[in-house]
Amino acid sequence: MSRKLSVIGTGVIGNGWIARALARGWDVVAFDPAPEAPARTRAFVDNAWASLTRQGLAEGASPARLTFVDSLEAAVAGADLIQENVPEHLDLKREILAALDAAAAPEVLIGSSTSGFKPSDLQRDCAKAPGRVLVAHPFNPVYLLPLVELVGGEATKPAEVERAAALYRELEMRPLVVRREIEGHIADRLMEALWREALHLVNDGVATTEEVDAAVVYGCGLRWSLMGTFLTFHLAGGEAGMRHMLEQFGPALKLPWTKLEAPELTEELIDRVVEGCEHQASGRPVAELDRRRDDFLVELLDLVQKYWPEAEGLEGRI
Repeated sequence: MSRKLSVIGTGVIGNGWIARALARGWDVVAFDPAPEAPARTRAFVDNAWASLTRQGLAEGASPARLTFVDSLEAAVAGADLIQENVPEHLDLKREILAALDAAAAPEVLIGSSTSGFKPSDLQRDCAKAPGRVLVAHPFNPVYLLPLVELVGGEATKPAEVERAAALYRELEMRPLVVRREIEGHIADRLMEALWREALHLVNDGVATTEEVDAAVVYGCGLRWSLMGTFLTFHLAGGEAGMRHMLEQFGPALKLPWTKLEAPELTEELIDRVVEGCEHQASGRPVAELDRRRDDFLVELLDLVQKYWPEAEGLEGRI
């Protein structure tokens, strides 16, 4: 049976959902009021398709299965899943989600790609079936990275979260069900902590943007790709594991090494960060950098699967 994904908002994240669904053999109906949206989306899918082909396409997968429509009502008609991707403004998201809730059949799940808002806040203006509105937060590039954080709100029943997890698995995502709603969910809170510290290092003249990135790429990032944070530190404790690591290094957590509050975004800091990133890009367009990143991710995901096959059952344990 063919599945249909309705995508509302076709920025980077919305287009990522479109590319992933098309590669998995789904039909996709998209709505975005911007006149240039269809051309922009088709160019995005064309750029991503080579990496998706290397990763492996589902039977019947084709960019031709994408249709743009001119209303929310037309977009959600017959959808198996609706994915909202409008800009991160709570009032706008509430307005769009309420309209989607009113237009869609009550059993159709509505996932919001929000990176920060709690689902209970998003559900507030939905009158028909608010529980089916939940956070389904992916990671860029959505068409390659498999993690999707699922968060139910006050009106959401466990069965709705389970049904959502099953649908996202059909898109070959790895659902991570967040145990309770919190701003920023899980992964973005971790990334934000590193991002704030990185900005301080650049602001204080300790390192350039390129040096900070090298520290991640050739150091912690390589280990995190396979083991994450806790298992990496477990190995740091030697044969005694995490208990020894905490006994040995735990007291250092009280030392003022980090500055978790973000630095003031002065014009000087903004210029330093922008100039550093432009130097790293070396004049290469974003589409070229996207393809380079995607080629790397396809190979890296194969390695992760090879060395962490038990992750196949991860969804069932959380």
